[in-house]
Amino acid sequence: MALTKEEINRKLLHVFSGTLIPAGMFYIPMIDGYSSFTPVIVLGLLTLGSILLEYLRFHNAVVQKLFTAIGSGVLRKSEKDTFTGSTYIFMSAFLCSIIFINHLHIAFIALSLFILGDAVAALVGISMGRIKIGKKSLEGSAACFILGLLLFFFVYPQVPLLLNQWHGSVPLPLIFIASFANTIFELFPVGFGEKIKINDNLSVPLITGMILLVLYPVFV
Repeated sequence: MALTKEEINRKLLHVFSGTLIPAGMFYIPMIDGYSSFTPVIVLGLLTLGSILLEYLRFHNAVVQKLFTAIGSGVLRKSEKDTFTGSTYIFMSAFLCSIIFINHLHIAFIALSLFILGDAVAALVGISMGRIKIGKKSLEGSAACFILGLLLFFFVYPQVPLLLNQWHGSVPLPLIFIASFANTIFELFPVGFGEKIKINDNLSVPLITGMILLVLYPVFV
């Protein structure tokens, strides 16, 4: 399957959000006059605003037409009648800012790991995927896992201040566990039975973040 312009635009937007949102969550509280609650407030407002916009595009013809015109280059067909991935990302970031309020480096890692990994998985899966696993592909999942390892080994240790609470590094077993969990839960969405599935944009960063939080003390 060939990559479409819409899918490329969508994943570029995800890459942008995958760096901007986690960076804002992590660094803004370090600025004088701000605190760890600042990301909670900002992301809460963004989440409410995004949900309101979704509601209006479902129920207001003018907003729906405008939204379609602006977002036609990044919207999937499946998102025409449901929340967009961006809204779920805002929800996930908001919940991460609360759950990991004292461990914002975990929120940074969990969100960026998923958003960037999901983008790479989709691009590789669509362009080169041959072995299908449900609606996704083994090749895409392999790319997601490899990217996770690359981020842990070469990127996160270089991000200023990010790993200070962990003495500058992530334990090797935790790197593989977190990368694998991020890949598996991106591949197989969490849900309750066949009918109720939780959007992976919402669930995966929370699951990976909890794994990092709970298992880090085990490996140090």
